Amino acid sequence: MRHLVSAGDLSRDEALLVLDTAHEMAGLQQREIKKLPTLRGRTVVNLFYEDSTRTRISFEAAAKRLSADVINFSAKGSSVSKGESFKDTALTLQAMGADAVVVRHSASGAAQRLAASGWVGGSVVNAGDGTHEHPTQALLDAYTMRRRLNAGTGDLAGRRVAIVGDVLHSRVARSNVLLLATLGADVTLVAPPTLLPIGVESWPCAVSYDLDAVLPKADVVMLLRVQRERMSEAYFPSAREYTRRYGLDATRAAALQDSAIVMHPGPMNRGVEIAAEVADSERSTIVEQVANGVSVRMAVLYLLLGGAFDTSKEQQR
Repeated sequence: MRHLVSAGDLSRDEALLVLDTAHEMAGLQQREIKKLPTLRGRTVVNLFYEDSTRTRISFEAAAKRLSADVINFSAKGSSVSKGESFKDTALTLQAMGADAVVVRHSASGAAQRLAASGWVGGSVVNAGDGTHEHPTQALLDAYTMRRRLNAGTGDLAGRRVAIVGDVLHSRVARSNVLLLATLGADVTLVAPPTLLPIGVESWPCAVSYDLDAVLPKADVVMLLRVQRERMSEAYFPSAREYTRRYGLDATRAAALQDSAIVMHPGPMNRGVEIAAEVADSERSTIVEQVANGVSVRMAVLYLLLGGAFDTSKEQQR
């Protein structure tokens, strides 16, 4: 496997390989000198057409800790603002010798197009494309679940995960459903009908409109940000009404099992999908998710550029 475009591209063994490798990377980050010489001489390009804080910095930190050279490309202030096409930008990066391109784009399918086009000779990692997918976010979420629920090892078979909120616009939800199903978890999407995508019944998960009915059974509750910037219509009556029906406050959190955890991919709308006291509680893994993202992205870059990822699916073709 040369690219990571979709969480659905990963077999169970490949997904576990990433999580196990991330576990090793996390251990190495406890050393005084955190850098590894593994990718010395390799060049990783962060090609970001959308604003991002956590994802871009996380990939940059991951590449640098593996001793790769990093080029950060932002569409703002580049030739893209002068009308340069996606193809010509990619060809420019190829001419510069990019070994991996981490791409974030507002258009769904942009990462797949880049991987399939041959415009770049290196590996393509999808860091979020439109409302389609965000596979490394799903991997770091699964890694965080393993650490908190399974002491860092094993898969997530039988674990019950509730993903709550704006599923329609969420690439995080799509990638998590695919990856968690591969790892054997039971996923339930909880949202108002207006925030569920067409065809969701074909996804490998259950659907509910009643958060209070789902919470007592959940091992994990993942809140999704209400993405107002992607909404051109009224998908719910008001933020207050949304919070009343689907927000996780202290009262609702009290219905969770003692061992249950609360997650959020960030950035949060505090007081909308999650109350401040829940976001800052011991159940919350939100800060851990950010830290774990570096270890997981180190694992992805290491496996893609080191060749150890070239396993089952490519050999069967």
